[in-house]
Amino acid sequence: MPVLNRVAEMQEEVAEWRRHIHQNPEILYEVHETAKFVAEKLKSFGCDVVETGIGRTGVVGIIKGSRGDGPVIGFRADMDALPILETSGKPWASKTPGKAHSCGHDGHTAMLLGAARYLAETRNFSGSVAVIFQPAEEGGAGALAMIDDGLMEKFGIRQVYGMHNEPHLPVGQFSIRKGSVMAAADSFEITIHGRGSHAAQPHLSVDPVLASAHIIIALQSIVSRETDPLKSLVVTVATTHGGEANNVIPGFVRLTGTVRTLLPETRDFAEKRLTEVAQSTAIAHGATAEVVYRRGYPVTFNHADETEFAIGVAGKVAGAKSVTTDAPPHMGAEDFSYMLEKRPGAFIFIGNGDTATLHNPAYDFNDEAIPYGVSYWVTLAETALAA
Repeated sequence: MPVLNRVAEMQEEVAEWRRHIHQNPEILYEVHETAKFVAEKLKSFGCDVVETGIGRTGVVGIIKGSRGDGPVIGFRADMDALPILETSGKPWASKTPGKAHSCGHDGHTAMLLGAARYLAETRNFSGSVAVIFQPAEEGGAGALAMIDDGLMEKFGIRQVYGMHNEPHLPVGQFSIRKGSVMAAADSFEITIHGRGSHAAQPHLSVDPVLASAHIIIALQSIVSRETDPLKSLVVTVATTHGGEANNVIPGFVRLTGTVRTLLPETRDFAEKRLTEVAQSTAIAHGATAEVVYRRGYPVTFNHADETEFAIGVAGKVAGAKSVTTDAPPHMGAEDFSYMLEKRPGAFIFIGNGDTATLHNPAYDFNDEAIPYGVSYWVTLAETALAA
């Protein structure tokens, strides 16, 4: 079953929805206009239930099949943009400077809207489909907020599926793997306290700048010399802040960064060793280090049976040879992980073609991917909920 004919006919209209969302980006939970647009579309399609305000600004539509009772499965799309100044030059580029859909959430939302329209028209399944439109994926844990608002229980969702576009994977192809598919994302803040002095008299100081440089280097040994190379770990110091004048040794320096892992035991180890290495290295230079470690999104873990099912569905849409089933995991993070902790399901990647990378100011979602994404959702529903 390749791309559905009706879906192909819808492509330009769905692309228009996508471009409207792209021109009007909103970030985190402040996706009020996007959520309103989504809710109005779902109502116009004839969804049986359209509920807003779940997880602050999330939207859920329920579409009941015409073939009798059955379970409820959930399909999720994210709605929020990024705080980035767009440079794509597209006619539908962001109208709001400093905000842009540079991760393709506009495409995710539009494709799920297209699937909702198709499913509401045909209803060729038993049970119900819950289409979930989520705010604040980009660092705000909107998925968790929706879960905390009773998403799974209120709508009786048994399984849940997600999708993300992947630049440089050809359009018409899919990519997935069982198990850990995206990393856990933690953050840290290290404040090195020393003793300031005149820069011409370093012997009177305890130099936190020097100590911070040694800490940055030492932290890399956690990955290179203390971690099994087959157990992925990333430790990145992303910012350094300290001092305001070129002739003053400051009293403190602050470092911030991120830790990415794919296994719980690696995550525990990294948290423990990062604190130990930072503090002991600071002490070796006569300084002290205060470490704040914050756990963020958990590992996105694809359940085995549901992943096999998603592989079969993607194969129906694109052909089995166009589905990579053992893709290497991404060290980026995704808050769909929270939904997969609550219900079995799978997260799949859809080809976006030769476009700029995600979170790049020149990025734009490829509308040629729309028929494949919509067909995947529709085929998933009609196969999972076959009478």
